[in-house]
Amino acid sequence: MGYSYASQLDALNRSVADLDDRINVSFEFFPPRTEEMEQTLWNSVHRLKTLKPKFVSVTYGANSGERDRTHVIVKNIKEQTGIEAAPHLTCVDATEEELRGIARDYWGSGIRHIVALRGDLPDPSRKPDMYAVDLVRLLKDEADFDISVAAYPEVHPEAKSAQADLLNLKAKVEAGASRAITQFFFDVESYLRFRDRCVAAGIDVEIVPGILPVSNFKQAVKFAKMTNVKIPGWMHKQFEGLDNDPVTRQMVGASIAIDMARVLSREGVTDFHFYTLNRAEHTYALCHTLGVRPE
Repeated sequence: MGYSYASQLDALNRSVADLDDRINVSFEFFPPRTEEMEQTLWNSVHRLKTLKPKFVSVTYGANSGERDRTHVIVKNIKEQTGIEAAPHLTCVDATEEELRGIARDYWGSGIRHIVALRGDLPDPSRKPDMYAVDLVRLLKDEADFDISVAAYPEVHPEAKSAQADLLNLKAKVEAGASRAITQFFFDVESYLRFRDRCVAAGIDVEIVPGILPVSNFKQAVKFAKMTNVKIPGWMHKQFEGLDNDPVTRQMVGASIAIDMARVLSREGVTDFHFYTLNRAEHTYALCHTLGVRPE
C-alpha cells in the first residue's frame, strides 16, 4: 500500500474534524438463524449499546419462524439493555387481525416504536391486500406508536415513477409516520435531491439516511442490484483488486462512509441509521471516528 494503516486512520480522523459535535445514531440488526449467529448478534448489541443509540431496529422476515425470533429479540434487547428497540413489522402474509394482535402484544410489552413496512411479496404477480400506509393506519388505530417507514432516494424498484414513490411516502407520513429511514445509498447527491423533493412535496418529517458501511464489496453489489441502488464507478475502482485484502477493504469502506457522513453533516443531517449486518466492529469504529463516544 502507498501508506500505512496508522496514516490511513489519521487521515480519516482529520477528514471528520469539521463534523458537528452531536451526531445521533441508530442501528439495524437481523434475527440470527444459528446459535453462533445469535452470539455474534448479542456481542454486537452489547458493544454498540455503549454508544447510546436513539434506537435499534430488528428486521422481520415473511415466515412465521423469523417473525417469532424478531419478537423475542426485540423484547430481550429492551429488557437487557434498556435501549429503545423497534421491531420491523410487515403486512404481507398476515391478516389484519394477526397484525392487530402483534401490535397489542408489543404495546403491552412496552414496545413503543415500530418500523412499518409492506415487506417482500412471496408472489410478485399477486397484488398485496395491504400496503405500508395501511399498516401505519392500523398501528395508529391500535395505539400511539412512534412509527418509522422506509424511503427510497433512488426510487423503490416497484414504483411506477419517482413522483408516485414520493406521493406514497407522503401518504405514509400523513397516516401517522414519525420519520422515514432511507434505503442505503452511495451517491450523496441522490439523498440530498430526494430530501429537497420531500420538502417541496410537504413531507415534514425527518428523512434519516441509511448508511451501509461496506467491508464486503461483492455482497454490497448484490444488495444494490436487489434494491435499485446505484454503485458509482469510482467506488468500483476503489475496491478493485482488494478481494483478498480484508483490512484494506475495511479502511476503504470506512473512508467512503465517513466522507458521506461529512457531506451529509454539512448539509444539516444529524441522525444516521447504520445497517450493521449484525457486526459491531466496522460500525463501532466508524461511529467512534465520527465523534460518537460511550457515555
